[in-house]
Amino acid sequence: MLRAQVFLWAYILIFFPASVVAQGLGVNWGVIASHPLDPKIVVNILKDNGIKKVKLFHAQHDILTALSGTDIEVMVGIPNHSLESLSEKYSVAQAWVKANITAYMGKKRVNFKYVAVGNEPFLAAYNGTYNNLTLPAMKNILKALNEAGVGKDIKVSTPLNGDVYITPTYKPSDGIFRHDLADIMNGICEFLHKNDSAFIVNIYPFLNLYQNPGFPEPYAFFDNDDSNSMDDHGVKYRSVLDANIDTLVAALKVANFSNIPIIVGEVGWPTDGNIYATTKNAKKFYNGLLKRMAKNEGTPLRPKQYPDVYMFSLLDEDLKSIDPGMFERHWGIFSFDGQPKFPMDLSGKGQNKLLVGGKNVKYMEKQWCVYNKDASNQKDLPVKVAWACNSTDCTTLVPGASCSGMGIDMNASVAFNMYYQMANQTKGACDFEGLAKIVKQDPSNGTCRFPIMIKTIQTTSNSDASAPKSSRSSTSSSSTSHSPFQTQSPSPSSSPFHSPQLIFQFFVGIFIIWFV
Repeated sequence: MLRAQVFLWAYILIFFPASVVAQGLGVNWGVIASHPLDPKIVVNILKDNGIKKVKLFHAQHDILTALSGTDIEVMVGIPNHSLESLSEKYSVAQAWVKANITAYMGKKRVNFKYVAVGNEPFLAAYNGTYNNLTLPAMKNILKALNEAGVGKDIKVSTPLNGDVYITPTYKPSDGIFRHDLADIMNGICEFLHKNDSAFIVNIYPFLNLYQNPGFPEPYAFFDNDDSNSMDDHGVKYRSVLDANIDTLVAALKVANFSNIPIIVGEVGWPTDGNIYATTKNAKKFYNGLLKRMAKNEGTPLRPKQYPDVYMFSLLDEDLKSIDPGMFERHWGIFSFDGQPKFPMDLSGKGQNKLLVGGKNVKYMEKQWCVYNKDASNQKDLPVKVAWACNSTDCTTLVPGASCSGMGIDMNASVAFNMYYQMANQTKGACDFEGLAKIVKQDPSNGTCRFPIMIKTIQTTSNSDASAPKSSRSSTSSSSTSHSPFQTQSPSPSSSPFHSPQLIFQFFVGIFIIWFV
């Protein structure tokens, strides 16, 4: 009997994964961070939680090495700045495929499924910069993949923003591609159809709520009643995500490409940096999304199967541009150190519990840098805090964020500690002419957490094509869409800190108000 029980448990451990996830669920893994988590730890997070699909924004050697030998499906990206050279010279595409695909096709191979050429290259904010470069680059990459003998297994597409389609009547069933992109989108769709590839679209219900005053908050989530729904000829849309997907479905039908599969390349909810960006709202959004995926009922215009969805994102990234909003550094379902932020059930069954976090994460010493209220030069505090915030991450201090409204002492301490931690706890980083001091007791209070930085390794890129570490965009612009549920991501940028003078003035303003 004992032997039978041992065998049964062995069978369960071998043949059943540690966690079950909704069909078609994946996650974006970005690395715009001052202290990136060891890729081996991150891959174990994926495996421990049963996540079988990951999307990378560029090819990075240590990440691809960590993914080697696993069954995790990989979509690897190529940044926009490479589109010109890829479109003009086939040899560049050959070199990229050799360095970033075939180099990882040995015994312990990477399970590549897609190459994502560019990232939202047709954003209206780009003024057509990449309009005539994207498709030729896609064709050259596919040609190089075919030449390498892997073109049948690895598909080529390009992640596009929801602003490539519009609906003049606000109804999803009237969706069409933007008039200025009609010919380009026809070429893209023809390529996707011919090569059995998916249309990848990034959709952000959070941005609908953030960017549009008066947008009905319940419509950004799921399972709403008729009072928060959109009626489309008798069909009720109770979430902006489903409405957005079906606007694309309608646009594809008008373009005579009804059968192209759709992948939602990015969708998620931030947890800090804005009044709507909270762990409560993120939990609510993901709970609704995952239940929606688990039902696998599709949308009204594609009722048979819900699209594959890549959550945005896996980890917080403290060097992301804050031009789109202070929330940009808080999209992760895990914090920067790989620890889960809130309970989730990736299977969509609603049995929420904390996900399995990163193991064997190495932290720096348990010490923090805080405001020294006994210093004599108190009049310099606003300037010192503003300087610290201009050089580190103070996005938790803005109105509605997790550390806002807690007074001068706490807010100054947040700024000084973030600077100190991101500077690897060097002694000189906690001085500010006597206005700061090092303490051994955790100053965290309520929702305001004081992190300790992790020890990290230097990450490396495997090719020039993957140099800028950008995922979502960095500059926002007004959408050309006529629909209340179209969204735009800000444009990508390789610079981690933007608008320094604006940030400086913002925090000086806060402290002047406090001192007055």
